[in-house]
Amino acid sequence: MSDRAIDLGKPGAIRLRLPATSANLGPGFDAVAVALDFFLEIEAQSAREFSVTASGRDADRCARLEDNLILETYKEIMRRHERAIVPLAIRMENGIPLGMGCGSSAAARLAAIALAAHFGEMDWNTAQILEEAYKLEGHPDNVAACWLGGFVAAVCEGSKVHVVRIDPPEQWRAMVALPESPLSTSTARAMLPASYPLEDVVANLQSVAVLGLAFAQARGDLLRLAMRDRIHQPYRTPICPLLEVLLPLVGKQGILGVALSGAGPAVLVIVDSEEKMTIASKAVQHCARGELLISKFSSVGAFQTIENM
Repeated sequence: MSDRAIDLGKPGAIRLRLPATSANLGPGFDAVAVALDFFLEIEAQSAREFSVTASGRDADRCARLEDNLILETYKEIMRRHERAIVPLAIRMENGIPLGMGCGSSAAARLAAIALAAHFGEMDWNTAQILEEAYKLEGHPDNVAACWLGGFVAAVCEGSKVHVVRIDPPEQWRAMVALPESPLSTSTARAMLPASYPLEDVVANLQSVAVLGLAFAQARGDLLRLAMRDRIHQPYRTPICPLLEVLLPLVGKQGILGVALSGAGPAVLVIVDSEEKMTIASKAVQHCARGELLISKFSSVGAFQTIENM
């Protein structure tokens, strides 16, 4: 979504499409993420009162008027920036699993920010949107990948987010293995220790340095090493059991790399090519029960269209 697209003028109806994301990719803890091609799609217009009609994944939860992350975030932003809260009639089609580590909260918060920028007539550029999202989300990786698409590396300077992005290798494919039950990020964070051995930190630095270059140069042969992690995955394995059974598949059946998707419990599997997807998906399904989402990487980030009234 370009900065120019945020020049909103008179608020009319707005349509949004925001991609799922997978963060960390092993060693890139709170620093790297990649966009996937399943989406949260929203249509919103001003109304006399709030209403939400939802379809797709977790439709009942998405349609709530109370305890709704999009609505709560939208109202919070409007209050904080001293804008009148415009009630919205929202229709959404949700393709992102909730609580699985696929960036559902980042997509929801960015949707709320885009709605607030539009109906609050705030002329925000990309840097301001990412800063607002970082304040709300607490880490920059998922929000940067969701807003910009592609593979991103993000670094923060105070509240400012600096991002480098590239298009993922066109031939690579992704699968996301989903367990039956979701997992909150707070629960996953609670599994982490307060400090780490130096050798674990060095190992992660080596891997994440190679990870970005492997994506940039389509070096699938390096993902086996580039996606190794010693900072968060070993500690989360007890509550993310799919990881332990899928990691041994790396290097087999066209599978280049395996990692927790974000904080888990879902697992991201990167595959060599479209031609290897059938054999790779059979290997994953043989090892792990649950749903398997077949995906491409998305080079396109958040997208909006506006209908002025």
